[in-house]
This record gives sequence, structure tokens and C-alpha cells, in this order.
Amino acid sequence: MFVDTHSHIYSEEFSSDRNEVIERALNAGIKRIILPNIDSSTIKPMLDLADSSPFLFSPLIGLHPTSVKEDFRKELQIMEYWLSKRKFPGIGEIGIDLYWDKTFLSEQTEAFIIQIGWAKKLNIPIVIHVRDSFQEVIEIIIQEKDESLRGVFHSFTGNIDQARQVIGLGFKIGVGGIVTFKNSGMDAVINEIDLKHIVLETDSPWLAPVPHRGRRNESAYITAIASKIASIYQITIEEVARTTTLNAQQLFGF
Repeated sequence: MFVDTHSHIYSEEFSSDRNEVIERALNAGIKRIILPNIDSSTIKPMLDLADSSPFLFSPLIGLHPTSVKEDFRKELQIMEYWLSKRKFPGIGEIGIDLYWDKTFLSEQTEAFIIQIGWAKKLNIPIVIHVRDSFQEVIEIIIQEKDESLRGVFHSFTGNIDQARQVIGLGFKIGVGGIVTFKNSGMDAVINEIDLKHIVLETDSPWLAPVPHRGRRNESAYITAIASKIASIYQITIEEVARTTTLNAQQLFGF
């Protein structure tokens, strides 16, 4: 039994064969798929998919940092409206992204802090997007930390010291296809931390693992990620599935 803690399977990239992709995920042993939101345009397709199979999909609500522009407060109002309408197991995908554009750093920071506040108020986890922004994000987490604040650093690509910082703050590390990339260095990082701190994710349709690299990613490929982690720890893939699933269950409360 696996949990894909991060998949955008509701996106247009799956419009032609979504049912087949879901069937392959089920056949691969995927029992739960967490759906992080992007912005107001993705809420309807995400919720429609989640409501079509509530025992498989768990939708989150949040504003992705790359969607934070001048009108971000209007976007946040829409997220807050949905938070008042239904229960979500987490806030995400939120954070700071300085890879594509540094123009809206102050707006991204404000949006991040506001959404952290929602999570603390509702006592639910956050899913953090970090790209070229680890120091900015970690400083905000330290500033905002209380007993209720928890979550996962999605698609973690940091070094061992950064991993220890994340773990020390009570957060999980999201491990996806990058761990299978030959020169990523993530195998050495993973080898230094306990499996109890890790959750599996695909971030589909992006970052497909080896041997699927370069293709559209999908939840079924989580078995390739689990297999790589099993080889790093020299344990069975069943143990990886069991521990990471328990980690995900404890984090998201399903």
C-alpha cells in the first residue's frame, strides 16, 4: 500500500486518459493520492476529481507561490472561502519560489505567512513548495512555529544539514523522482536520515523517476521511487511502503 502525497492528476495533462492513469495507480498499490491546489483556476477540476472518488483522493487548498501576483489577496479570499465551505486535510501547495521570478518575493512571503496562519488555526499540515528559497522559507517557519505547525517540504532537494533543519522543526521530507536521478545527490542525503521522516510523492505530471524520466509522470511510478529508497536503506520495498504510508496517515489524518 502506497500513498502519493503530491499529485496534480486533475491537470489538463491527464485529460485524455485520466481513468487509465487512475487504474494503473490502483494496480500499483496506490491507496491514497493527495491533490495540492495551485490557484483559483484549479479548484473546480481538483474538487470534481476528489468528489468522484473520495476514498482515493484527498484535496488540499492553497495558493502556489508561482501564482502569487499583484492580485494575490483576491486569490487568497477565494481559498479562504473554500476553507469555510468544506474540510481539507491540509493547506497546499504554498511556499516561496525564486527560480522563475523574484519580482513578487514580498507578496509570496505575505501569502505564505497568511496561509500558515490558516493551518495553525485549523490544526492541519502545510505542503511547502521550496525552489531557490530554502533560507527564506526556513526563516519563516522558525518565526511562525508553534506546537500545531507541521507539514512536508515537498520535492526536497536540499543537503543533509538542511534536511536535519527540516526534521528538527517537526516536518516531513517529501521524496520524489529526483532521488532516482544519477547526479542528484539525494541518495546520500536520504541515507543519513531515518525513514520515519519521509513521505513519498510523484509531483505528477512532472519529475518522472528513472526509468520513466523525460515522460509525463503519474502516481503508478511511485513504485520506482520506493524501490530506489529500499535500495538506499537495504530494506524491502514492502517496508518502505508500510513506513511511508504510516507517515502520510499521521501527517494528513486519513
